[in-house]
Amino acid sequence: MEVLESVVIGAGQAGLSASYHLARRGVRHVVLDADDAPGGAWQHRWDALTMSDVHGVADLPDAPVPPAEGHERANVFVPAYFAAYERAHDLPVERPVAVDRVESVPGTGDDLLVVHAGDRTWRTRTLVNATGTWRRPFVPRYPGQEVFAGEQLHTVDYPGPEHFRGRRVMVVGGGASAVQFLGALRPVTDTLWVTRREPVWRTEPFDPEAGREAVAMVEERVRAGLPPRSVVSVTGLMLREQEAEAERLGAYERLPVFDRLEPDGAVWGDDPAGVPGRGRRTEQVDVILWATGFRPDVDHLAPLHLRSPRGGIQLGATLATSTTATADPRVQLVGYGPSASTIGANRAGRAAANAVARTLSSRVDA
Repeated sequence: MEVLESVVIGAGQAGLSASYHLARRGVRHVVLDADDAPGGAWQHRWDALTMSDVHGVADLPDAPVPPAEGHERANVFVPAYFAAYERAHDLPVERPVAVDRVESVPGTGDDLLVVHAGDRTWRTRTLVNATGTWRRPFVPRYPGQEVFAGEQLHTVDYPGPEHFRGRRVMVVGGGASAVQFLGALRPVTDTLWVTRREPVWRTEPFDPEAGREAVAMVEERVRAGLPPRSVVSVTGLMLREQEAEAERLGAYERLPVFDRLEPDGAVWGDDPAGVPGRGRRTEQVDVILWATGFRPDVDHLAPLHLRSPRGGIQLGATLATSTTATADPRVQLVGYGPSASTIGANRAGRAAANAVARTLSSRVDA
């Protein structure tokens, strides 16, 4: 069986960046993508998300993002940009290939990695994991969740504001997506906003320097082996022009997380037995929109035992090793932690390709 020098899993922004830099270094590789078409997670975003709503799409290496009209759908514009990039650079993408697991096979001479996808396998000396988070939506558990009689859906299934017209919607989550959903929903229906923590609003402009500082703060966690947080968790929240009307209507008057759910809504305060607590409050709602984020899509890497005792996959402490799994230097992670946003994805792709090249070179020298 052919032995590749590297396999990239995922063809989103980080995966395409890694493939570009691997190709420039002459590293023989393949990119395995689970989707039917180019575009990464962007192709799955809701139709109502236009390019004027997008917080920013970073340039892929050697290919500036073309000018966009504000009304263009993001789930069309960005995938077209990615598709053109794959063609222009002749990147070796195979799709649809859904990777099931990656294993290390001792006794193969060079201790190769084997990538499994159904009945297909690839053997490789190194791996670049770029699977991001989109396939791992996170919904927290709260008492009474199973008895709530209304509709519950996560960001990943958001159908656009018209779906909610005339229905009272409780948006749960303290991130940028929750702010954006409230901005779209409050002008057409009644909303409540629920967060675990008091929102932190950003007053300074979010320029490239601020972006680099935010990425550095998230990097500290993954270097320590902790589960990563999103970049927006350290940048703070900002309201844009299109959210001004929702703000005027009171959309951003936040409530703490409820104590439990009931068939027709949420309850704060007294327990089900009626024991007095901190004051009972009930709110009737028709829909719960869980804007509660995503988790890294890395279950297929479980056979490699990369997780640290602190719950995350620890990455290297230097710029040169910033994408390298401490537990297995053959494995690079991009689209993980600080590179889960477009701010850090391209830098991570370059760093991963450099690390792959060093690993291959060290084996030759040995």
